[in-house]
Amino acid sequence: MSTSERPGNRRGLAGKPGDFVEFIDIQKTYDGETLVVKNLNLSIRHGEFLTLLGPSGSGKTTSLMMLAGFEVPTQGRIELDGRRINDMAPHKRDIGMVFQNYALFPHMTVEENLAFPLQVRRMPRADIEQKVERALEMVQLSQMRKRRPAQLSGGQQQRVALARALVFDPKLILMDEPLGALDKQLREHMQIEIKHIHQKLDVTVVYVTHDQSEALTMSDRVAVFNDGVVQQLATPTDLYERPENAFVAQFIGESNKLRGVVSSQNGKECIVNVNGHGDVRAVPIRANGPGNKTTLSLRPERVRINPTDGVFTNQFDAQVEELIYLGDHTRARVSVLGTDDFVIKLPNAEGVPDLAPGSPIRIGWKPEDCRALDWS
Repeated sequence: MSTSERPGNRRGLAGKPGDFVEFIDIQKTYDGETLVVKNLNLSIRHGEFLTLLGPSGSGKTTSLMMLAGFEVPTQGRIELDGRRINDMAPHKRDIGMVFQNYALFPHMTVEENLAFPLQVRRMPRADIEQKVERALEMVQLSQMRKRRPAQLSGGQQQRVALARALVFDPKLILMDEPLGALDKQLREHMQIEIKHIHQKLDVTVVYVTHDQSEALTMSDRVAVFNDGVVQQLATPTDLYERPENAFVAQFIGESNKLRGVVSSQNGKECIVNVNGHGDVRAVPIRANGPGNKTTLSLRPERVRINPTDGVFTNQFDAQVEELIYLGDHTRARVSVLGTDDFVIKLPNAEGVPDLAPGSPIRIGWKPEDCRALDWS
């Protein structure tokens, strides 16, 4: 993560070339005491799909609502395409909005729902018909134009809501947990649909979700929120492979957590003593030198069982506690380094591992796959 993307760092007021949305020193409080959003400085590029990801109460939805105009910042300013929009009414911002509950007009047909935002803008009838037809084709609902929302499935209603947000050619689309009400299979299908539509259009998307896999699947970049602060802003690959702190490591995907004290450290590697049970070599990200506490983060799929001696500098004796078969992989919970909650993901591509609870095993991993982060 670059310096300009670290939590709390102030971005230049002019932003960078290509920046389309700017949150500049934004703070938000509802009661005058507790800050829901703290000193937010965030730039969003034109044509980018940016996801605001975080747990409930982290500030992500409040940030989206301030951009939409439904909430007003307590401090700071928001710019859209170079214009300050803090005091601009929502309907004048030229922003499309997709909500979790769809917000479709139940008494209108699909095509009437799509035509409504164009009629409000007083477009000629011929233009309205053309834009509605194009939007229907985009979401593959041309055959459903005469149906009302109650006659559609949840996925179809969500497509109508998406088409209505796109029909007037906004430069910016905001989506607030738009797939939260759908079942898992349909949600995953709609993720790909929305991603493909975004790739076809010259439109910027700001998407809010608490679903980590959804964020990783759809986004160009993800801003991870916690306690009103962006903890890390990065591509999905960087977030998963190179988390900057313990919160991001635990919130994005699954990660083993080992607590210890740094015994030695140089620029590229540190050695951490884990509760007196063994020394682990790791990459020092937030380790603060010898004698300081740190949290080691290690992805379960990076651990190997019964490795050849000498392959990994980190090798330890362990015992299998539990095995769960999950189709493409087996999840093994093992005891190692004083903890019995260490997880390994074992691929089943060449068959189910020949293990049983109580089995003694040897496990290992590369130092570069283990990150020494802040104490948590």
